[in-house]
Amino acid sequence: MLLRRSLSSAPIFLGVYIFNEAFLNQLRIIGGGFPIFLIFALLWCALCEPEVGAIYGFFAGLLMDLSQSNSGPLGQWTLIMILAGFTVAYLGFGENNFRSNPVSLIFITATAVFLTRFVYLITGALLGLDLGSMSHIISLLIGQALWTVPIAPIIAPGVALLHRSIFDTRAVQ
Repeated sequence: MLLRRSLSSAPIFLGVYIFNEAFLNQLRIIGGGFPIFLIFALLWCALCEPEVGAIYGFFAGLLMDLSQSNSGPLGQWTLIMILAGFTVAYLGFGENNFRSNPVSLIFITATAVFLTRFVYLITGALLGLDLGSMSHIISLLIGQALWTVPIAPIIAPGVALLHRSIFDTRAVQ
């Protein structure tokens, strides 16, 4: 059942990833822009169970590792997204108030985007990547977290609708 649902959601993830890579990464927006695929993946994981969130985090991280704009080693984003997907899903699991409350969903997504990017930078520094100046790093971290706050409420209803259409277990009448 999980395999069928994962395969059903693969075209959605690929579509958002291609849109992000082909269009949004080409734009130069102040504050580093908005990582729509990262926001989408974390919102999707927040609506899942923890184990399923880790699986979707794996696939999202694998796609992010294949990005042309990725300067890190293969597997860095995958590891970080597995942890982020599991953590975000775990925070909302068992608490229906979290999933039904859009403010908490947006807050946890914005916080997760910031922390995910921060962990990526820390692990990149540990792996010896050239990260740039500290002011540039701080402006990217804060800018992308601030861009997440207005973007996440815009795409959250669509993500919830797509998630519900794939994971709804009610029989179609």
